[in-house]
Amino acid sequence: MSETPDHLPRDLTLYLIARFALVAVVAGVLSVAGVPVLVALLVGLVVGLPLGLLLFRRLNQRVTAGLAKRNENRARARARLRAQLRGDLAGNDEGAA
Repeated sequence: MSETPDHLPRDLTLYLIARFALVAVVAGVLSVAGVPVLVALLVGLVVGLPLGLLLFRRLNQRVTAGLAKRNENRARARARLRAQLRGDLAGNDEGAA
């Protein structure tokens, strides 16, 4: 249960670095080809970020699953807290609808 959130920071960091590296590679290739640096960066963003969704699909799925699990845990904790604030001690086992 706590396996996914433990890996979320690492997976998210790897995913962001990989996507920005792809943008840098595309911009670098265009820059070497004689395209002005600013234009190369803009084209790198437009091409590299969507391309990263395809190339790093597996890592994207791990990050998405980790975020979903974290949000699920937070919603469960929030429901528990609300039940405690209402004074529903029996409401600890039940989640919010």
